[in-house]
Amino acid sequence: MLATSFVDAVSSRNLTSGTRSARLFSNPDWLKLDIGPDYRSRLPVSAPIDFQFMTQIDSLIDDFLKETFDENPVAATSLGVDGYDHLLGDYSVEGIARNEAQVDTWLTTFESIGDEGLTLDQQVDRDLALSSLRGSKIMRDWTSYKRDPGTYLGPGTSGVFALFQHRLHPDNELAAAAASRMQSIPRVLAEGKRNLDASLASPLVAGRALGQCNASIHYFRKMVPTEVPEGKDRDLLVDAGEIAAAAHEDFAEFLGKFVSGAGGTWAIGQERYSALLEEKEKLGYGVDEMLERGKTAYDDLDKEMSAFTQQWKGTSDWLEVVEELNDDHPTTQEEMRKEYEDWTERARQFLKDKDLVTFPEGEECRVVPSPHFQRPILAVASYSSPPPFKSGRIGHFYVPFAPEGTSPEEIQKRLASNNRIAIPTTSVHEAYPGHHWHLVKMQDNPRKLRKVLRTSYFTEGWALYTERMMREEGFYDDPAHELGYMVARIFRAARIVVDTSLHAGKMTFDEALTFMMERTGMGEPTSRAEVGRYCSWPTQAPSYLTGSLEIERMRRSYLDARKGTLKQFHDSIATSGGLPIGLAEKALMQSS
Repeated sequence: MLATSFVDAVSSRNLTSGTRSARLFSNPDWLKLDIGPDYRSRLPVSAPIDFQFMTQIDSLIDDFLKETFDENPVAATSLGVDGYDHLLGDYSVEGIARNEAQVDTWLTTFESIGDEGLTLDQQVDRDLALSSLRGSKIMRDWTSYKRDPGTYLGPGTSGVFALFQHRLHPDNELAAAAASRMQSIPRVLAEGKRNLDASLASPLVAGRALGQCNASIHYFRKMVPTEVPEGKDRDLLVDAGEIAAAAHEDFAEFLGKFVSGAGGTWAIGQERYSALLEEKEKLGYGVDEMLERGKTAYDDLDKEMSAFTQQWKGTSDWLEVVEELNDDHPTTQEEMRKEYEDWTERARQFLKDKDLVTFPEGEECRVVPSPHFQRPILAVASYSSPPPFKSGRIGHFYVPFAPEGTSPEEIQKRLASNNRIAIPTTSVHEAYPGHHWHLVKMQDNPRKLRKVLRTSYFTEGWALYTERMMREEGFYDDPAHELGYMVARIFRAARIVVDTSLHAGKMTFDEALTFMMERTGMGEPTSRAEVGRYCSWPTQAPSYLTGSLEIERMRRSYLDARKGTLKQFHDSIATSGGLPIGLAEKALMQSS
C-alpha cells in the first residue's frame, strides 16, 4: 500500500548549495558575465533573468540534482548514484539553514524560466522542480527537524539497508561504506539531540520514533554484520555496528525523557495543508473540498458495497460480512508472505494474457518480509523500487511482518488485516501492474529529474487505479476477492476523511481510530498504526483515492480523444514519471 522511497517527497533537506558554471548557457553574451559558484547572485536584481537563449536547461537540472545528492547521500544510494555510499549528510542547524537558502535560490531560478525555447519535457521538468521546492517552502516554518526524532533516525537505518538491498558493489566496498555510515550515526543523533524541541514535538510522533530507535539497536548490532561472510569485512561491520547500536541506545534513553516532556501537536493546520494541495500537488482545491470529496466517495462506496453483499450474502451490512471473512487468513507470517507471492505471480500472468501493459526486459518483483527497523512504524504492505540510475529492474514487495517481541495474539490480529480477501488486490497494488510495474516502466523515461522527484498523488493514485482496472478486466473472479477490492477502496476514502480532519483540527486521534475501526472493518492494531502514520505524514494518505480518480478521468479523456488503446494509455502515463496530477495530464495529452 506504500511505495517507500526518498523520492516520493523531497523535503527542504533535499536541496542544497553547490557550484554552477557557464556551461548552463549557450548564448555567448551570457559568458561575458562573471559567472562563478554564485553566478545567480551577480545577475542584475532589477531585471528578470532572460532565458530566451538558454537551450541547456538540462544542464541546470543536472546541477540541481548534484546539489540534491550532495546534501542527501542516502537518497543518492537509493537512486543508484555512485560516490555517496559512505556519507550520511549534515543535519546540523547550520546545514539546515544553508539548505533553506538554497531552496529559495533555486525557486527564484526556476520561476524565472519561461516556456519560450523549451521542449514539452523541459517545461514539465521545470514545473516538477517548482512543485517540490514550493512544497519545501510551505513546510519550512513547521520545522520538522525540531519536532520529529525520525528525521535523525532515518538516514542511518535506511542508508545502511539501502547498501545491501540491491548489492550494487562488491562485499568489501559495501562493508566499508556501511561501516563509514554507522560510524557517523553518533554525530547525526547528537545533532538531533541539539535540534529537537520537546515543546514543539507531539508525544505520538516522538513515541513512534522511540519504537523505531529500539528496533534499530537490534538491526545494527545483530543483523548488519550478517550481510557479509565471516572475515575482516564482517569484523568491520561488527565494530561499526556496535558504535551505531550504542548511539541508538543513548538516543533511546534521550527519547524516553523527550516523549514524557513532549507538549506539541502533530496537526499542521488547515492553511499549510491547503497550500500543499494547491501549490505542491497542483490539485486546484484545498482541505475543505478534499474532505467533502472523501465523504462523498465513502458514501458512494458504502452504497455499492451494501448492494453487493445484499445480492451475494443476503445482507446489506457489508462490515459484518467483512468481519466474518477476516477470520480467513494465513496462520503464520511466512504463510502470509507465500500467499502474497502466489497472487503476485497470478497478477503478472493475467496482465500478459490480457495484453494490458508492456513488460520491461529483466523486471522481477521479489516478495519478502519487511525490514526489521520498519516494522514498528508500518503495519501495511510496502514496496521499494530498484535504483533508477542503474540498469537492474528487481524490486521488493515488503510483506508487513510484526516487530520483534510482538505477542502471538497481536500477530494474529495483524494477520487478520492481511486476510485472504485482501491479499489479491494488495498484490495488484504493490506489484502488478501497481508500484513495481510502474516504477520499473518509468525507468524507460530518460529524463533524470523524473527518476528523482515524484509525488504519491501519482504513484499511489496509479496503484489504486490498477486495482480498479483489474476488477474491470475480470481479475477478481471470486466475490470475496471483489469485496476485498471494494474494502481496499473504501479504506482509502476513509483515509481522506481522517487525514484531512486530523490536520485541520476536526478530529482527535481517538476519534480517528474509532472511525477507521468502525467504518473500514480494520482491526485495532492496524488502525492505530495507520492513524499514527497519518499524524506523522500529512497529506499522503489522501493521495491514493484522489490520484486514482484523477487518473481514471485522464483515461477517459485519452480514450475519448482516440489517442491510443488502453495498453498504450498504461504505457504512456506510467513512463511519464510520478508527476503531480496537472503535470501528468500535460505530459500525457500534449505528447500523444
